[in-house]
Amino acid sequence: MAFGEQPAYLRVAGDLRKKIVDGSLPPHTRLPSQARIREEYGVSDTVALEARKVLMAEGLVEGRSGSGTYVRERPVPRKIARTGYRAVNGGSTPFRQEQSAEGARGTWESRSEQVEAGAKIAERLAIRPGDRVMCTRYVFRDAGEAMMLSTSWEPLALTGRTPVMLPEEGPLGGCGVVERMAAIDVVVDNVAEEVGARPGLAEELTALGGVPGHVVIVVQRTYYASGRPVETADVVVPADRYRVAYHLPVK
Repeated sequence: MAFGEQPAYLRVAGDLRKKIVDGSLPPHTRLPSQARIREEYGVSDTVALEARKVLMAEGLVEGRSGSGTYVRERPVPRKIARTGYRAVNGGSTPFRQEQSAEGARGTWESRSEQVEAGAKIAERLAIRPGDRVMCTRYVFRDAGEAMMLSTSWEPLALTGRTPVMLPEEGPLGGCGVVERMAAIDVVVDNVAEEVGARPGLAEELTALGGVPGHVVIVVQRTYYASGRPVETADVVVPADRYRVAYHLPVK
């Protein structure tokens, strides 16, 4: 194979991808059979199979048991705003603020439990591995569809035995981290977010209604008070359905 020349299976996958993107193969259309791909492109069965595998891994097609492989409906990505801290709506979280602005179609459910911090979370919170933290897992829904997962960790050395120990319960249940920490005289003055992407874990894709192998966007967020981490969280969003959009003030 000459330098820069694509393997045959990628060439075939690329041509089929182009047909899917430009509408020549619209959603719910059956993908050409392996025999037809072999004939049309003059390739082996192995190449035809590998090309189909590429399209499936990219989420462009899906297999239907006993029926064949079909072009998937391609969702139009929607925005999830990350607009920074805003002290409005009674100290609500960003998700509640965004949903209020968009007609309040969103719902969420959460579950909190005390756990020991693993090495990575301990590093993010500047505590020791094994220290107790409050771990809260969220599923956010838009019009009933799971759109975002979030797992947060707060050091119990800071919040334990206080009214804000449980993020979604008590007098400030459901308020944002900034307001909850302020209630125990901790002034949050900084937040850092790192954005990355990776293949979704099986349990994440099951919760989000994704296909195995699909990519998720992961926002790793940490709130700080005078340099001390007071909360850290992983926000997981399906990359094929949503875009993370930032609108930040210039100071």
